[in-house]
Amino acid sequence: MKPLSRLLVKKDWRRGERIPRTGGVIIAANHLSWTDPVLLSHFLYNNGRWPVILAKAALFKVPVLGRAVIGLLAIPVYRGSAEAAKSLEVSAQRLKDGSAILFYPEGTCTRDPGLWPMVGKTGAARLALESGAPVIPVAHWGAHELLPYGEKKPRLFPRKTFHVTVGPPVDLSKYEGKPLHASVLREATADIMAAITEQLAELRGEKAPETPYDPAGR
Repeated sequence: MKPLSRLLVKKDWRRGERIPRTGGVIIAANHLSWTDPVLLSHFLYNNGRWPVILAKAALFKVPVLGRAVIGLLAIPVYRGSAEAAKSLEVSAQRLKDGSAILFYPEGTCTRDPGLWPMVGKTGAARLALESGAPVIPVAHWGAHELLPYGEKKPRLFPRKTFHVTVGPPVDLSKYEGKPLHASVLREATADIMAAITEQLAELRGEKAPETPYDPAGR
Protein backbone atom coordinates (compact mmCIF):
# COMPACT_ATOMS: atom_id res chain seq x y z
CA MET A 1 0.00 0.00 0.00
CA LYS A 2 2.94 2.36 0.55
CA PRO A 3 3.69 2.85 -3.18
CA LEU A 4 -0.01 3.54 -3.82
CA SER A 5 -0.14 6.05 -0.96
CA ARG A 6 2.98 7.82 -2.22
CA LEU A 7 1.52 7.95 -5.71
CA LEU A 8 -1.82 9.39 -4.63
CA VAL A 9 -0.82 12.11 -2.17
CA LYS A 10 1.92 14.29 -0.76
CA LYS A 11 2.57 13.94 2.98
CA ASP A 12 2.23 16.38 5.85
CA TRP A 13 2.74 14.08 8.82
CA ARG A 14 3.04 15.48 12.34
CA ARG A 15 3.71 14.12 15.85
CA GLY A 16 3.99 10.48 14.92
CA GLU A 17 6.21 10.02 17.97
CA ARG A 18 3.09 10.20 20.14
CA ILE A 19 1.98 6.79 18.91
CA PRO A 20 3.06 4.05 21.38
CA ARG A 21 5.40 1.63 19.62
CA THR A 22 4.32 -1.41 21.65
CA GLY A 23 1.26 -2.71 23.48
CA GLY A 24 -2.44 -2.64 22.77
CA VAL A 25 -3.66 0.79 21.74
CA ILE A 26 -6.79 2.34 20.24
CA ILE A 27 -6.16 4.86 17.46
CA ALA A 28 -9.32 7.00 17.25
CA ALA A 29 -9.62 9.05 14.06
CA ASN A 30 -12.06 11.21 12.13
CA HIS A 31 -13.48 9.80 8.90
CA LEU A 32 -13.72 11.79 5.67
CA SER A 33 -13.29 9.42 2.74
CA TRP A 34 -13.07 5.77 1.76
CA THR A 35 -9.41 6.44 1.01
CA ASP A 36 -8.37 7.56 4.48
CA PRO A 37 -8.04 4.02 5.94
CA VAL A 38 -5.32 3.36 3.35
CA LEU A 39 -3.57 6.70 3.90
CA LEU A 40 -3.75 6.44 7.70
CA SER A 41 -2.48 2.88 7.53
CA HIS A 42 0.64 4.08 5.70
CA PHE A 43 1.16 6.73 8.39
CA LEU A 44 0.75 4.25 11.25
CA TYR A 45 2.97 1.65 9.60
CA ASN A 46 5.76 4.17 9.12
CA ASN A 47 5.43 5.03 12.79
CA GLY A 48 5.97 1.49 13.94
CA ARG A 49 2.47 0.04 14.16
CA TRP A 50 0.52 -2.42 12.05
CA PRO A 51 -2.97 -0.90 11.76
CA VAL A 52 -5.89 -3.20 12.51
CA ILE A 53 -8.92 -1.44 11.05
CA LEU A 54 -12.44 -1.72 12.43
CA ALA A 55 -14.45 -1.18 9.24
CA LYS A 56 -17.99 -1.53 7.95
CA ALA A 57 -18.54 -4.94 6.40
CA ALA A 58 -19.67 -3.21 3.17
CA LEU A 59 -16.15 -1.84 2.63
CA PHE A 60 -14.84 -5.36 2.18
CA LYS A 61 -16.82 -5.54 -1.08
CA VAL A 62 -15.57 -2.24 -2.56
CA PRO A 63 -13.21 -2.80 -5.53
CA VAL A 64 -9.54 -2.19 -4.69
CA LEU A 65 -10.33 -0.82 -1.23
CA GLY A 66 -11.89 -4.15 -0.24
CA ARG A 67 -8.66 -5.95 -1.06
CA ALA A 68 -6.74 -3.39 0.94
CA VAL A 69 -8.78 -3.77 4.14
CA ILE A 70 -8.65 -7.56 3.86
CA GLY A 71 -4.89 -7.43 3.40
CA LEU A 72 -4.61 -5.20 6.45
CA LEU A 73 -6.35 -7.89 8.57
CA ALA A 74 -9.27 -5.55 9.23
CA ILE A 75 -12.13 -6.46 11.57
CA PRO A 76 -15.53 -6.32 9.84
CA VAL A 77 -18.44 -4.57 11.56
CA TYR A 78 -21.84 -6.10 10.80
CA ARG A 79 -24.49 -3.54 11.64
CA GLY A 80 -28.02 -4.44 12.58
CA SER A 81 -27.36 -8.15 12.92
CA ALA A 82 -26.68 -10.75 15.57
CA GLU A 83 -22.99 -10.51 14.70
CA ALA A 84 -22.77 -6.78 15.47
CA ALA A 85 -21.15 -7.29 18.89
CA LYS A 86 -18.51 -9.68 17.57
CA SER A 87 -16.32 -6.88 16.22
CA LEU A 88 -15.78 -5.51 19.74
CA GLU A 89 -15.04 -8.99 21.07
CA VAL A 90 -12.44 -9.55 18.37
CA SER A 91 -11.01 -6.07 18.98
CA ALA A 92 -10.67 -6.75 22.71
CA GLN A 93 -8.71 -9.91 22.00
CA ARG A 94 -6.50 -8.10 19.49
CA LEU A 95 -5.74 -5.45 22.13
CA LYS A 96 -4.73 -8.17 24.59
CA ASP A 97 -2.40 -9.48 21.91
CA GLY A 98 -0.80 -6.02 21.62
CA SER A 99 -2.45 -4.76 18.44
CA ALA A 100 -3.07 -1.17 17.38
CA ILE A 101 -6.77 -0.85 16.52
CA LEU A 102 -7.67 1.95 14.09
CA PHE A 103 -11.14 2.97 15.18
CA TYR A 104 -13.55 5.43 13.57
CA PRO A 105 -15.90 6.39 16.44
CA GLU A 106 -18.29 8.17 14.07
CA GLY A 107 -18.99 4.82 12.40
CA THR A 108 -19.10 6.37 8.93
CA CYS A 109 -17.78 9.33 6.97
CA THR A 110 -18.89 12.58 8.55
CA ARG A 111 -22.09 14.20 7.35
CA ASP A 112 -21.23 17.51 8.98
CA PRO A 113 -21.51 20.25 6.30
CA GLY A 114 -18.11 21.62 7.32
CA LEU A 115 -16.56 18.13 7.50
CA TRP A 116 -15.97 18.35 11.25
CA PRO A 117 -16.27 15.18 13.36
CA MET A 118 -19.82 14.20 14.29
CA VAL A 119 -21.18 12.82 17.53
CA GLY A 120 -19.44 9.46 17.98
CA LYS A 121 -20.81 6.01 18.69
CA THR A 122 -19.84 4.44 22.00
CA GLY A 123 -17.94 1.35 20.84
CA ALA A 124 -14.45 2.86 21.12
CA ALA A 125 -15.16 4.21 24.60
CA ARG A 126 -16.53 0.87 25.79
CA LEU A 127 -13.51 -0.94 24.38
CA ALA A 128 -11.12 1.50 26.07
CA LEU A 129 -12.81 1.40 29.47
CA GLU A 130 -13.15 -2.38 29.47
CA SER A 131 -9.61 -3.06 28.28
CA GLY A 132 -7.70 -0.20 29.86
CA ALA A 133 -5.95 0.42 26.52
CA PRO A 134 -4.92 4.02 25.83
CA VAL A 135 -6.86 6.03 23.25
CA ILE A 136 -4.70 8.10 20.90
CA PRO A 137 -6.66 10.78 18.97
CA VAL A 138 -5.60 11.22 15.35
CA ALA A 139 -6.93 13.90 13.01
CA HIS A 140 -6.42 14.08 9.26
CA TRP A 141 -7.37 16.35 6.37
CA GLY A 142 -7.10 16.00 2.60
CA ALA A 143 -8.38 12.49 1.88
CA HIS A 144 -11.77 14.00 0.97
CA GLU A 145 -10.11 16.02 -1.79
CA LEU A 146 -8.77 12.84 -3.32
CA LEU A 147 -12.08 10.98 -3.13
CA PRO A 148 -15.10 12.88 -1.76
CA TYR A 149 -17.59 10.76 0.15
CA GLY A 150 -20.16 9.20 -2.16
CA GLU A 151 -18.03 9.49 -5.30
CA LYS A 152 -16.38 6.54 -7.03
CA LYS A 153 -13.88 8.31 -9.26
CA PRO A 154 -10.83 9.79 -7.49
CA ARG A 155 -9.65 13.30 -8.28
CA LEU A 156 -5.99 12.56 -8.91
CA PHE A 157 -4.86 15.91 -10.30
CA PRO A 158 -3.52 18.16 -9.03
CA ARG A 159 -1.85 15.89 -6.49
CA LYS A 160 -3.41 16.31 -3.06
CA THR A 161 -1.72 16.60 0.33
CA PHE A 162 -2.67 14.28 3.20
CA HIS A 163 -2.30 16.13 6.50
CA VAL A 164 -2.29 14.11 9.74
CA THR A 165 -1.46 14.89 13.35
CA VAL A 166 -1.51 12.95 16.61
CA GLY A 167 -2.73 14.17 19.98
CA PRO A 168 -1.80 13.04 23.49
CA PRO A 169 -3.72 10.10 25.01
CA VAL A 170 -7.32 10.93 25.91
CA ASP A 171 -7.72 11.20 29.70
CA LEU A 172 -10.51 8.79 30.62
CA SER A 173 -9.38 8.34 34.24
CA LYS A 174 -12.55 9.91 35.67
CA TYR A 175 -14.56 6.98 34.33
CA GLU A 176 -12.43 4.24 35.90
CA GLY A 177 -14.42 1.95 38.15
CA LYS A 178 -17.78 3.36 37.06
CA PRO A 179 -20.47 1.02 35.73
CA LEU A 180 -20.56 1.29 31.96
CA HIS A 181 -24.04 2.75 31.74
CA ALA A 182 -25.14 4.55 28.58
CA SER A 183 -24.53 7.98 30.13
CA VAL A 184 -20.94 7.11 31.08
CA LEU A 185 -20.21 5.73 27.63
CA ARG A 186 -21.68 8.80 25.94
CA GLU A 187 -19.57 11.14 28.10
CA ALA A 188 -16.39 9.16 27.45
CA THR A 189 -17.19 9.13 23.73
CA ALA A 190 -17.69 12.89 23.77
CA ASP A 191 -14.24 13.27 25.36
CA ILE A 192 -12.67 11.15 22.63
CA MET A 193 -14.41 13.08 19.85
CA ALA A 194 -13.46 16.41 21.44
CA ALA A 195 -9.80 15.34 21.43
CA ILE A 196 -9.98 14.41 17.74
CA THR A 197 -11.75 17.68 16.92
CA GLU A 198 -9.15 19.71 18.81
CA GLN A 199 -6.40 18.16 16.71
CA LEU A 200 -8.34 18.74 13.49
CA ALA A 201 -8.96 22.40 14.36
CA GLU A 202 -5.21 22.88 14.78
CA LEU A 203 -4.53 21.04 11.54
CA ARG A 204 -7.04 23.13 9.59
CA GLY A 205 -6.19 26.38 11.34
CA GLU A 206 -9.88 26.97 12.01
CA LYS A 207 -12.24 27.05 14.96
CA ALA A 208 -14.42 23.98 15.31
CA PRO A 209 -18.18 24.21 15.98
CA GLU A 210 -19.05 24.38 19.67
CA THR A 211 -21.55 21.53 19.28
CA PRO A 212 -20.74 18.51 17.09
CA TYR A 213 -23.16 17.57 14.35
CA ASP A 214 -25.56 14.80 15.37
CA PRO A 215 -26.99 12.85 12.40
CA ALA A 216 -29.68 11.44 14.71
CA GLY A 217 -30.91 14.97 15.35
CA ARG A 218 -30.62 14.73 19.12
